[in-house]
Amino acid sequence: MRAITVRQPGGVEELMLADVEVPQPGAGEVRIAVAAAGVNRADLLQRRGFYPPPPGVSEIIGLEVAGVIDAVGPASEDACGTMGTGPEEPSPWSRPPQPGSGTTGTVPLVPQPGDQVVALLAGGGYAEYVVVPAGQCAPLPQGIDLVTAAGLMETAATVVSNFDHIGVRAGETILIHGGAGGIGSFAIPYAKHLGLRVLTTVGSPDKGVHAHKLGADQAFDYHGDWAEQVRATTAGAGVDAILDIIGAKYLEANVSLLARGGRMTVIGLQGGTKGTLDLNRLLTRGATVTATSLRFRPVAEKAEIVRQVATRVWPLFESGAIPLPPMTTFPLSEAAAAHTLLESGQALGKIVLKM
Repeated sequence: MRAITVRQPGGVEELMLADVEVPQPGAGEVRIAVAAAGVNRADLLQRRGFYPPPPGVSEIIGLEVAGVIDAVGPASEDACGTMGTGPEEPSPWSRPPQPGSGTTGTVPLVPQPGDQVVALLAGGGYAEYVVVPAGQCAPLPQGIDLVTAAGLMETAATVVSNFDHIGVRAGETILIHGGAGGIGSFAIPYAKHLGLRVLTTVGSPDKGVHAHKLGADQAFDYHGDWAEQVRATTAGAGVDAILDIIGAKYLEANVSLLARGGRMTVIGLQGGTKGTLDLNRLLTRGATVTATSLRFRPVAEKAEIVRQVATRVWPLFESGAIPLPPMTTFPLSEAAAAHTLLESGQALGKIVLKM
């Protein structure tokens, strides 16, 4: 099969289209014939050698795909995670029982060959085939094509799991960094759907317009004093929650903006890994700073997150309650151009590689 490999850690020139062996599914895994793969900031870090995959995971870059299952490994309840947790929270793969089977309710199933799926990966997405635990697959959202769907899972899974992690509530104010990017293009309308007031940072006036169209109440250019603007907008009270993709560079400013009981979750490290943390600010405000990564979570946790995305988010895309993000597509062979565009900061929404 064709796949994008990295000759050595470095720039986009190190990405190479190569022929590699087709992976075989193990216990509880499925193999997907990939139609398209999403491109994410974490991919850039992996290319540079700063974000290696977990042990035993493919060295091929790529954390999300959409495609068609073409092979299924031996069954394994552990590998399938928590799919089908009961009638209160059904698996997205649940189907009515067969007539005459004697079974009532719905029957949780694992994905089968021929199913169109969207998958959350720990690696391996920039390839014509990828193997993934069955529980990390979700059905293709109705009315959405495979190429578009390939750019939905990683972002939705990140935002949903982190909003749950910090317990955002209707009526609160949240600051979302990078409002015009892949994360922001979903996080802003999803936060508005949940009833939050949304402030965001963007890199240009055009991106500010885009963020407002997504539902942001205020958008601040991060080239200016965005922190002071947030303070002024909140009359000095600060924000209840922060979704941060930057890391160290914004740490002090972010913490200074947390309101009483405020919670911040760091999901990206574009601005470095080490910064100064004002513990007194946290102490006096009863605030919380936390950080999460999808990639290194146990399979069962990722399967539950995928289930939540399929049951809570897919209907919002299907109904149009949340808009699909803008998509820029490249053929697999032009992965370097896709990385260049993402690194430039000029992209709106998501970038996807088509097989």
